[in-house]
Amino acid sequence: MLSTLPPSDSLLDNSFSVFSGSFTPWDFHDMFSDAVNPTSPKPVTSSSGSEEPNPTHAKQKPDSNELNRVTDERKKRRMISNRESARRSRMRKQRHLDNLRNQLNKCRIENRELKNRLQFILYHSNRIRTENEWLRSERTVLSQRINNYTQILVFQQLQPFSPAWTCNTTTVIAE
Repeated sequence: MLSTLPPSDSLLDNSFSVFSGSFTPWDFHDMFSDAVNPTSPKPVTSSSGSEEPNPTHAKQKPDSNELNRVTDERKKRRMISNRESARRSRMRKQRHLDNLRNQLNKCRIENRELKNRLQFILYHSNRIRTENEWLRSERTVLSQRINNYTQILVFQQLQPFSPAWTCNTTTVIAE
């Protein structure tokens, strides 16, 4: 960094005392280069006074229009992103509802099939129950007949075989 002390300071041995005037050799060179090539662009100098371009000072504070444009772009991107997110959310919700509707339809079909099977089983169960009741009543009737035949057989075995009886049967037959 260059010192800002005046050239007459005795503490410093100013070897550039010749250039203590208002212009420097660089200024001199710029004067001639402009006269030789008037279309060449002039170098941009910073407002800090140093000769080196400073990248931090080259881009100064953006004006309000640029800030508004940047914030508008951000808002627009955020709005587009939010719309896309909402669209994806609606699509997920629609797929979920479609899946639920499909499950509901499958459950209704399965329920109908189960009801039909239940009706079929109940019908056959009632038919078998009715048939069982008929078979029980028939068994009772047959059992009663067997008991009657058994009593007749027992009664015949207990009575002695009488010839009178045979005569009666023979006479009845002869008549």
